[in-house]
Amino acid sequence: MELYYYPAYQLHQRLVKKEIKAEEICRSVFNRVSQVEDKIKAFITLTYEQALAQAKKVDEKIARHEKISPLAGIPVAIKDNICTEGLKTTCASRILENFIPPYNATVINLLNQVDAIIIGKTNLDEFAMGSSTENSAFFTTANPWDLERVPGGSSGGSAAAVAAGETILALGSDTGGSIRQPAAFCGVLGLKPTYGLVSRFGLVAFASSLDQIGPFARNATDLAWLLNVISGHDPLDSTSRPEAPPDYTDFLVNNVRGLRVGVPREYMIEGIDVQVKQVINQALAKLTALGAVVEEVSLLHSKYALPTYYLIAPAEASSNLARYDGVRYGFRADNAVDMIDMFKKTRSQGFGEEVKRRIMLGTYALSAGYYDAYYLKALKVRTLIKQDFEKAFSTFDVLVSPVTPTPAFKIGEKTGDPLQMYMSDICTLAINLAGIPGLSIPAGFVNGLPVGMQLLGKPFSEGTLLQVAYTFEQNTGFHLKKPALKVVSGQEAGQASSLVPEDQ
Repeated sequence: MELYYYPAYQLHQRLVKKEIKAEEICRSVFNRVSQVEDKIKAFITLTYEQALAQAKKVDEKIARHEKISPLAGIPVAIKDNICTEGLKTTCASRILENFIPPYNATVINLLNQVDAIIIGKTNLDEFAMGSSTENSAFFTTANPWDLERVPGGSSGGSAAAVAAGETILALGSDTGGSIRQPAAFCGVLGLKPTYGLVSRFGLVAFASSLDQIGPFARNATDLAWLLNVISGHDPLDSTSRPEAPPDYTDFLVNNVRGLRVGVPREYMIEGIDVQVKQVINQALAKLTALGAVVEEVSLLHSKYALPTYYLIAPAEASSNLARYDGVRYGFRADNAVDMIDMFKKTRSQGFGEEVKRRIMLGTYALSAGYYDAYYLKALKVRTLIKQDFEKAFSTFDVLVSPVTPTPAFKIGEKTGDPLQMYMSDICTLAINLAGIPGLSIPAGFVNGLPVGMQLLGKPFSEGTLLQVAYTFEQNTGFHLKKPALKVVSGQEAGQASSLVPEDQ
């Protein structure tokens, strides 16, 4: 097996034993990028020279017999709405096409502190608004399992890069399913942490009460290692939890005996593909065979999650995106006759159709005469949804559902019908509204396409979710499957940097 498909924990073991070098891992990943990136299009920016320089520093530490962290020398891809000092952060939008942040997001500083190797910035739906990565202003990312299908969104670039072996680990962000849905479509693990567990400082805001940064990996152990690094209190984020998180590797135990698992009937209703239901039911049968106690539960108000989310999230987006006006930074339209004309032209030309659609929805919901009827009512329903989960977790340790109603759909299949696109997040939206953790794990396949199972827990119970995920993968093996990608031969790794814009 090539180094780019090794788990991070095995690469660490080999680094410590001096069987390989960090530079070899880095070159292997960039070699893989050179082979498949022209098909996948996961990256907006690659950091070839910078990454190799970081890898050499790790090798020098090892040569000096210094102790290295578990993620030292491990390639990590970063969703391009997470700020990176001196490196373009575009949010896949024309309005920020050439924006270079003067600071790092907290998660980037944390990765740098442990000598992880940042290899590039990944594609996304513009400003994280979308479920397919088709809303990127630059290009559409393809699903490694079927290049005619979407990788999911909005963190589609990160999920696709992990699945295709173009990185070992990745970070994404999740506002309504944007980590879990692409993880499910691409057959990898993706975690939306509890709101407040991971700092949002430096994450370009979409909907501030819903956004969370989270990890992608190909197994539960790697996911726990990455979560250990990025979680914890940050004084720069006022919503950050003050208590120190546990060591998540302590939860990597092959045991679910006696665990109480609830299956929300609202997530197994009509509209969920029959074969997807079969995959989830088979996974539940496996958990039962391993000793878990599985019972049905009701989340009565989850049926209102879709309209509630699409009032709250656009309202917050309308406020957050008001800063992109062509005055302070980012794109500015030419040939404006006055300031108001410049505002209009800048925002009309700089934002894509989906972003403009959500800004208009949010502005309408917040406008005089409609605030109480729409936005305030949505906040009240959000409370009811949160209370449903609290009641369920008084009985159950974990809830299980599909991540998506169907496997990955074809590129272009839903772009003409926004409502159908929004429906693809029907199983994930309520989790963000409630602020609880959600983890997508590979659970099986339908017609050769991955299907994800969603594990939900009470606030800050990420350890329990990881224990279930670890137990499931130790007793199945779906996470070991790899997409069969035809590769381009005869290219050197150095050519990878020419496939996408260079880092600045």
